[in-house]
Amino acid sequence: MGHIDDYYPASGRVILHVDMNAFYCSVHEAEEPELYRGKPTAVAGSVELRKGVIVTCSYAARALGIRTGMNVRQALRLYPDLIIIQPDFHLYRKYSNAFMNIAYAYTPLLEATSIDECYLDITGSKQFGTPLDIAKEIQNRIREELSLPCSVGIAPNKLLAKMASDMKKPSGLSVLRIRDVPNVLWGKPCAELFGIGRKTAEKLRKLNILTIGDLAKADEHLLTSAFGVTGAWMKRAANGIDHAPVVAEREQSKSIGHTTTLPQDVTSSDEAKRVLLNLSDQVARRLRRKGLMASGIQITLRTPDMKTITRSKQLSVPTENTEDIYREACVLYDRHWKQERPLRLLGVTLQQLARKEEAAIQLDLFDYEKQPKKESLTRVMDELRNKFGESAVLTAGMLGDDPSSLIRDHKRRGTSLQMDFAREHGQSRNNED
Repeated sequence: MGHIDDYYPASGRVILHVDMNAFYCSVHEAEEPELYRGKPTAVAGSVELRKGVIVTCSYAARALGIRTGMNVRQALRLYPDLIIIQPDFHLYRKYSNAFMNIAYAYTPLLEATSIDECYLDITGSKQFGTPLDIAKEIQNRIREELSLPCSVGIAPNKLLAKMASDMKKPSGLSVLRIRDVPNVLWGKPCAELFGIGRKTAEKLRKLNILTIGDLAKADEHLLTSAFGVTGAWMKRAANGIDHAPVVAEREQSKSIGHTTTLPQDVTSSDEAKRVLLNLSDQVARRLRRKGLMASGIQITLRTPDMKTITRSKQLSVPTENTEDIYREACVLYDRHWKQERPLRLLGVTLQQLARKEEAAIQLDLFDYEKQPKKESLTRVMDELRNKFGESAVLTAGMLGDDPSSLIRDHKRRGTSLQMDFAREHGQSRNNED
């Protein structure tokens, strides 16, 4: 047997991707094995109304043709005895923290990308054994200590580690090196490359690029002409190249806030609400950039004599949306600042932050259907303003006289700009698929 150093590269990295299998259903099995183990189960909202959407389902349910995203009524037609479980967010968080703590014991370089998966950079972890030893030990500990199955991918970068963890489910352990890419990946359709969605794969198909191998060998100029900078990334990815580091973010931000000291005292409600809209928009954009959603909001009000008050409330549904944040900020303002007293500073802070994937469980209980349309418009607005500057969509509306109309104007302009942007660029971005 070789020396431990032989298993680690002289330069480069060793990355693990730990992916929990059917996480929410597996958590319920671990908690109540007598009720759920080995049975077709699904986690979904609106159980009583049978209108919910399936967030995830067990492997026993998948064997019956039941899939994530399927309507509950549809799933029950396929298998009437399917066990529908209501989401328990706090339970999932408890198990998520537990499996992350196990993984964290092997390296401080842990990047959680959702409630049920994380990357580990174990380049400096040779004291725990070979990469395969570490992967097996993490997998075994998660199974023995938490009764949860997971798949682990081992690779020299995040992209290949993610692809490797997807290769064997449930409870798989796969190694994928750059030299393996031609044999293992090139024969697969483009849509199976992590980061390429259905729409992008369809556009590639029209360019006669059908497999990951075709993409790896494609002319880069052709790809950048069709997809912009994303085209160059796709070619690198198809060749197994990815330089993105594991970003250790052990503690999630507790809050995201923004305050502004006003150039002159604000005395009218209309003026104050225009400022609140601006602040709501800025904190919402920061929230979206971090991939988070908020379940609490606080406003800060300061008078010219430096008296400061803060008022907060819990939101009924987690949000990343400017409109929701602005509306709740106005509710707090109207409730706690009835007099037309002068204000020198205003602030909006978002609290009780969670990663978007976790918050989506709660969203499913309320407005799952509306969410994709909202997100599509918001994404295009963010894109426009990243490209053309802050004033491209919203700021001009803040000069108007009717704050209640600002959000409506914001949406109208956004829809129009979305169409213009799509016409001008004629391209689908990876993260929009």
